[in-house]
Amino acid sequence: MADNNTYVQENVDGNTEHSSTQPVMSKNQLKKLEKHRRWLESKAQRKAKEKLKRKLKLQEAKETGKNLGPSRKLLKSLKMCESTCKLKICFDLSLADVMTDPEFSKAFKQLHRCYSINRRAPAPLQLYITGYSDGTKQKMSKMSGCFNWDVNFNSSRHTDVFEKEKIVYLTSDSPNVVDELDNDKVYIIGALVDHNRLKNICYDKAVEDDVGHARLPLDMYFKFKTRKVLTIDQVYLIFLRLTQGKSWIDAVMETVPKRKGVEIKEDSDESAKQGESAGEADFVVENSNSLDAADNNNGSSCDISDLEINVTHSKEGEKIQADA
Repeated sequence: MADNNTYVQENVDGNTEHSSTQPVMSKNQLKKLEKHRRWLESKAQRKAKEKLKRKLKLQEAKETGKNLGPSRKLLKSLKMCESTCKLKICFDLSLADVMTDPEFSKAFKQLHRCYSINRRAPAPLQLYITGYSDGTKQKMSKMSGCFNWDVNFNSSRHTDVFEKEKIVYLTSDSPNVVDELDNDKVYIIGALVDHNRLKNICYDKAVEDDVGHARLPLDMYFKFKTRKVLTIDQVYLIFLRLTQGKSWIDAVMETVPKRKGVEIKEDSDESAKQGESAGEADFVVENSNSLDAADNNNGSSCDISDLEINVTHSKEGEKIQADA
């Protein structure tokens, strides 16, 4: 029996020979392969368990009269392009190649959550995912069949997909501030988990591409006891709530977890406090508790200042740059 440090190859005739051309697998690699094998073997069991869970949840809802939101059959018949909301949000994946695999996995989970919420929204936003390389596409295709999502996918960069004068790249380093939403604009979120390694990357990208950029008005309305850093899905949800008639204050307060210690500034604009909507006024890899609640209310089982949209996974501390 060969040890783990020797690669053994068996010929067609049954003879065993040692190959010097094949890479030697480390113990960690072998463990990962074994873990993946067990995951594949338990796939059918997990699927059956999830199906039973949904069945029990539906049965309980019928007995208690709980509203689980739209059915899967209804969701399949609804199309994002038919939504009354035409605000465009684009997730820029052109920086995915600078992330490690774990970082990309965390960022992708954020995108998955945004899609899950958008799919169940009464008036979904128009979502775009752009700028992914062939390597990134391969990673995405392995994760969740995402290319079946009702989202606009384009491997070209956002500067090639949209007119430059309509682009607003969200970055906390921008001197400009997003105040009122504009359906003629497309708001770019740089989807990047970088553990604070890449400073100003989204702002520098916007300047280099000669496109518009802005930060979200967190400093205008709020005081944060912790860092003013939000997750990608929190940023998305803030925009969604703005389109539903919420003010900046209401949208942020309903989205940001209480542990952030966010307080409304006493000198904040009174109209914002009283509910003037940013969407209606004249004219930017963690599951937060507020988002969990939003999904639970809709029966989902899926698994902003100064915001670069600098986005942090609260449990593990990684920063996801959606620069705003």
